[in-house]
Amino acid sequence: MFRSLVIPLVFVACFSNAYATLKPVSLFSDHMVLQKGVAVPVWGTADEGALVTVQYQGQSVSAKTVQGKWMLSLQPMPYVSKGTEMKIFSGTDTVRIQDVLVGEVWLCSGQSNMERQLGPRPPQQPIYNWEQERDAANYPLIREYYVPLKYSKETIADVNNHWTVCSPQTVSDFTAVGYFFARNLYAKLQVPVGIIFSAFGGTPAEDWTSLAALERNPKLKDMIQNYTKTMSGPGWKPQGQCISGLYNGMIAPLLPYAIKGVAWYQGESNNSRATEYQEVLPTLIANWREDFKRPEMPFLIVQIAPHKDMSPEIREAQFLVVKKVKKTALIVTTDCGDSADIHPTHKQPVGERLAIAAAGLAYGVKGEYSGPMFQYASPGKDQITVTFSHTGKGLLAKGGKLTGFEISNGEGFYPAEGVIRGNKITLSSVHVPHPAKVRYGWSNVPVVNLYNQEGLPASPFRN
Repeated sequence: MFRSLVIPLVFVACFSNAYATLKPVSLFSDHMVLQKGVAVPVWGTADEGALVTVQYQGQSVSAKTVQGKWMLSLQPMPYVSKGTEMKIFSGTDTVRIQDVLVGEVWLCSGQSNMERQLGPRPPQQPIYNWEQERDAANYPLIREYYVPLKYSKETIADVNNHWTVCSPQTVSDFTAVGYFFARNLYAKLQVPVGIIFSAFGGTPAEDWTSLAALERNPKLKDMIQNYTKTMSGPGWKPQGQCISGLYNGMIAPLLPYAIKGVAWYQGESNNSRATEYQEVLPTLIANWREDFKRPEMPFLIVQIAPHKDMSPEIREAQFLVVKKVKKTALIVTTDCGDSADIHPTHKQPVGERLAIAAAGLAYGVKGEYSGPMFQYASPGKDQITVTFSHTGKGLLAKGGKLTGFEISNGEGFYPAEGVIRGNKITLSSVHVPHPAKVRYGWSNVPVVNLYNQEGLPASPFRN
């Protein structure tokens, strides 16, 4: 990393306060990607009262330091695919940031399936085809900023890291899902893509949400009390975990960096509290949208893949959140799981589907961006008809007859046969007269085959 820093050679500088040296936060470092088309906040520290100026792409914007901190905003910019210099100066102090691009910036967050890096991490199984993926990863316009793992009881202002240019030599440390997402997004848009990699395995969604946001939701009062009670119990061995601790340590330092949206892969640690998750996840989404100053920021939610310990209720919770919260999309992974491994190795389809969802939801690219989503069921005498949205060019049963559907009249569920008609499926069973209930993929490891013609799988559901 090349950065020149000129400090005035006066003895009194040795006695200045902690903010005496001009310093942007570490997000503003060589090889960074700025978000296209929106105001771009830039911030850092300097001497009290100092005037700080940022120059980039013909803009020159200044702000005064208050309590040792400064922040200003660059006006919205078009794409910049050739790295140029950003200059930040105050008095005789100058910071030069090299190879700066303007493109699309996405935050990739969640727990272990997002934290999983492309390169091998024993004892976990390596990512499918990882060596070939590594060798082909020559994408200088894709960059990643990694946020170190950090629980904190208080919000922290900065972390110590830098941007990394994607290459065969560096990509092994990239988030695998995030890399495949960025690669597919780059293929669609042909513009610089920056991913901010902030993920921590084995962590619940409430740890990623500010305490103030959680406390504003009265339905989460008991959860907060139970969490606090558990952490302070005599049998608990503290390892740094605390409610909102990852928001404080791994999200707050990023605020309010200009980003396009969020790719979120999490839920395993909330599996046993799926009903509660229906409140926690929307609270997190609203919290991040407010704090990143993007009230309609696209939020892409990867549904938990099939696994022997992952209940259908957690997938239902994710499905219901997407039905409820605007500008969200569900990335279904019913065909990407491993019943014995909570970390399935086929991350490529997840990244590809994230990019498809981003293209449609965030960039208005025409075409279907989601798998089929249950809308409603219409009971009949000896059948029940299910209507779907996001059917694209039509529904299909991949590989033959429809599988995974069950119907009931209140006396137990039975497998059902289905007939596809447009955006509807009519279901029946000789064992179920007057069916009123239907469910699809309702098991820990569902065997299902409903897709749209675009190749995107349908989400499990029940009515």
